[in-house]
Amino acid sequence: MPDNKVIKNWYRFMRYPKNQKLNNIGAEMKIIKYLAIALAIILINGCAILQEPIIKKHETIDIYQYVVIPATSNLSSSTGGVFGGQYGVYGASTGKEVNPSAVIEGILLKKGLTSVNEIRPDIMDKTLIVKYGESGRRDVAGGLGGYTLEVTIIFISAKTYNTIYSCTAEGQGSTEADDIREAIIRCLSGL
Repeated sequence: MPDNKVIKNWYRFMRYPKNQKLNNIGAEMKIIKYLAIALAIILINGCAILQEPIIKKHETIDIYQYVVIPATSNLSSSTGGVFGGQYGVYGASTGKEVNPSAVIEGILLKKGLTSVNEIRPDIMDKTLIVKYGESGRRDVAGGLGGYTLEVTIIFISAKTYNTIYSCTAEGQGSTEADDIREAIIRCLSGL
């Protein structure tokens, strides 16, 4: 059994450590560590939470076999960065390109629709006209989290000019080309 004097000294040592400054530094490091973890969580969650696509199906598109998609121009965008180290400064950039009508056409071809260049009278009742437009931009976290691009796509009956399907969705990627590609895919996900 330990001596009563040993127990008192051990208790005194644990209660009043000799190096009080060292304990304060440990507490400060814990606070810094928790602040760093909280900041990392905020930054990870700072990525945009995309709004749900707005999809309106006025009629089924199953009765249609053909689509006319007007040509759109390519959108080019790039992103880059500069890195520095003890041996110099280095840079890198990446360029991307997207043609919205090609992305739309690819998705519709995958769904079994056939793309035609013009509306023919013999297949007019089975043809959809596709309209595409960039409809908005939303800043994320006051602009600190980047921004999202929004697209709107409408399918119109070639015979009656009634809206068959309409959708609006937003996308966010590393470039504007990625934003548009993601927004189109999310928009047409309701097919």
